[in-house]
Amino acid sequence: MPHAFQQSVITEFRANAGKVGGPFEGADLLLLTTTGARSGKPHTTPLGYVRDGRRLLVVGSNLGAPLHPDWYRNLLARPTVRVELGDEEFESLAVPAEGARRDELFARVVARAPGYADYQDATDRVLPVVMLELPDPGTTAPVITSLADKLVEVHTWLRDQLRQVGAETEAHFAARASHPGGGEPPAPGLGLQIRQRCLAFCQALEFHHTAEDGHVFPTTEGFHPHLGHVFDRLREEHRSIGALQAALAALLADVAIAEPDRFRAELSRMTDELTAHLDYEEEHIIPLLAGVPWPPAPPAS
Repeated sequence: MPHAFQQSVITEFRANAGKVGGPFEGADLLLLTTTGARSGKPHTTPLGYVRDGRRLLVVGSNLGAPLHPDWYRNLLARPTVRVELGDEEFESLAVPAEGARRDELFARVVARAPGYADYQDATDRVLPVVMLELPDPGTTAPVITSLADKLVEVHTWLRDQLRQVGAETEAHFAARASHPGGGEPPAPGLGLQIRQRCLAFCQALEFHHTAEDGHVFPTTEGFHPHLGHVFDRLREEHRSIGALQAALAALLADVAIAEPDRFRAELSRMTDELTAHLDYEEEHIIPLLAGVPWPPAPPAS
């Protein structure tokens, strides 16, 4: 899609709550914003989608071209994406389907949008089918009035993501153990879903710790210099956890996690160290931030 035309579709979509004319009139269309794998800059792409229960399916067709589209390569590097759907906007975890599951979902897509079968026939590559998680309609956003509330919200998200990665990893090992034939895994390595969720978690954790080291800790320590030993311990734990992040990131470098036993061991270490770190931080830092308003007041003009 030429850049100028793509931008006109994006502009029209946002101006009309997701409705566009021309060749996309009446089509199910969303805007997917990924983060550049190399540039780190946001890139927005209009894509057709098929709704499948509590998720959306998009296909990396690239109009049948021999290479995967840029947005697909971006989400493999940075799985957290931004989705605009009608007048809604939300973050989502992008997970490509694999094997028989991919074939099943692609058949569902083709049943709704037959043109994707023509794109598959035009290329030797297997067109990726990407699942985008929809927000849970039963989830109520917590009321955030202080920096302490915000910190607890972030910690809760991190704990939940780590729990889900751990549960998916253990489910993989359980399936491998019960598989006929001497415990060989049902598929090589660990799955894309585990990889994508773990990578998103690691990137969010790195961002969170960078913000704490650069802003929250120095400012708070300035008001509470007698707690210097607490902040020193937290910074040292950030370095230790960062080393674990680097080890996990190295294992996540390939699309398939090729060393599941090592991944499981590193994940277990990360879980133990991060859980203890978050508990200690909440015990000593949360009370200091309860009176700091969030979001912060704009600077006086």
